[in-house]
Amino acid sequence: MIDWLAFVLVLVSALVGACVVVSAYSLGIRLLTISGRTPVVTPAEFTDAITIVTPAEIRKAEKQAAKAARKSPLTDGQKRLALVGAYASFGLSALAVLVGVYLIIGEHLFKIFS
Repeated sequence: MIDWLAFVLVLVSALVGACVVVSAYSLGIRLLTISGRTPVVTPAEFTDAITIVTPAEIRKAEKQAAKAARKSPLTDGQKRLALVGAYASFGLSALAVLVGVYLIIGEHLFKIFS
């Protein structure tokens, strides 16, 4: 017999957990950008892989990020506060993931190390 209430509880918990992780991470990226530290990620080079972003495009993106940081209307204190908020959001996202992992394997760890 299927316990439908438990099934719905797991479904809702998974959806809420996913929303918390994605929202916290997105907010962290947004605050990181507001603080003037736009993350520009260079593409990884793999053997026999096609490079989608050229070095010229990377330089252009870095130049645009630096220009946007200079044009920001925020004061240095506001940028610093946005940076702290970004790190806090990333921390919340990581904490939510760790709590999820603990809920899945926590009991098993106690049995292994006891």
